[in-house]
Amino acid sequence: MDAEDFRRIALSFEGAEEGSHMGATDFRVGGRIFATLASVRQGYGNLMLTPEQQAAFVEELPDVFRPIPGGWGDMGMTHIRLAAVSEDVLDGALRTAWKLRLERNATAGRKGRAASGRKKAPSKPSRMP
Repeated sequence: MDAEDFRRIALSFEGAEEGSHMGATDFRVGGRIFATLASVRQGYGNLMLTPEQQAAFVEELPDVFRPIPGGWGDMGMTHIRLAAVSEDVLDGALRTAWKLRLERNATAGRKGRAASGRKKAPSKPSRMP
């Protein structure tokens, strides 16, 4: 697989769009990133996963998946080695990141709507004249 395969598969998901962040190609759904090609020069695509999902992918295919070094990797950001991944695995990994982003978008939307519909409580009780 290569960057064009990564792009083709990422854009095949409903609502997926290609964008750019800090000069790197990214893939978004609902305006939020689920994957990037920020490390394509090193032979990697990048996935936005949970730490638990990342651990499962790395355990199953350590020659294909690896945590991005540092804090990003600790949060679940994961390299996928393009030259070593099959199309089926790449599709499944990108689909996992896309679904996670959809779920997080839905949760963030509910929180935002709930917060905006609330009235602010007065800081002091009001006194009747």
